[in-house]
Amino acid sequence: MAGCEWDDETKEVTGFYQAGYDGEDFIVFDLKTLTWNASKPQAVIIEHKWNSNIIGSIFIKNMLINICPQWLKKYLDYGKNSLMRTDLPSVSLLQKTPSSPVSCHATGFYPHRAEMFWRKDGEELHEDVEHGEILPNHDGSFQMSVDLKLSSVTPEDWRRYECVFHLSGVKDDIVTKLDKAVIRTNWVSLSEFPAGPVIGGVVGLLLLLAVCITGVFIRRRKNNASDPSSFEISEVKDAALN
Repeated sequence: MAGCEWDDETKEVTGFYQAGYDGEDFIVFDLKTLTWNASKPQAVIIEHKWNSNIIGSIFIKNMLINICPQWLKKYLDYGKNSLMRTDLPSVSLLQKTPSSPVSCHATGFYPHRAEMFWRKDGEELHEDVEHGEILPNHDGSFQMSVDLKLSSVTPEDWRRYECVFHLSGVKDDIVTKLDKAVIRTNWVSLSEFPAGPVIGGVVGLLLLLAVCITGVFIRRRKNNASDPSSFEISEVKDAALN
């Protein structure tokens, strides 16, 4: 197995060259010392043989440090529209109830090499924080969330907290301040709930139910009046009385 890694930010290039046998490491090339190191006693003979070939070691170094990165950059340029694509997400603060944790949710980002965290006064928080997994969306993008428990956060300290989203390859982070005004929730307190429409709806429902019951009662009486068997029974009773 041979290859190289190129850091597009630091421009650092590293290479590797190693061989295995029967599913286990066998011998590895050290790029710094230009020597082979045996991983198994059976590879010691090959280690001595290959280390005696200085020209071969220099050739491998040139391949890993110069040729391989050129190929890598070329292939990245061919597929940069997809391989180096970066899409920033939309970030929202979500909360079920006032006592629930505040969830910082990011969706629509690409690639999946991203991280998100809460911080206070510029310092990353590790306590009272729960990180969610990075999940795929149906369009090929990704989503993730990180929750902050508010049990130890006083209302005066809210402005000291912020959610930070970082996407690999993008210089600027997305920072969202902890603010009640921007939190999205479906929860409504009883004091805010519109009681008037609810009472009116209940009264209307009761009136409608009463009308329906009255209609059924009248219909049953009409059905009984139009039933021939009822006249026959009445006639029989009259004859018996006479």
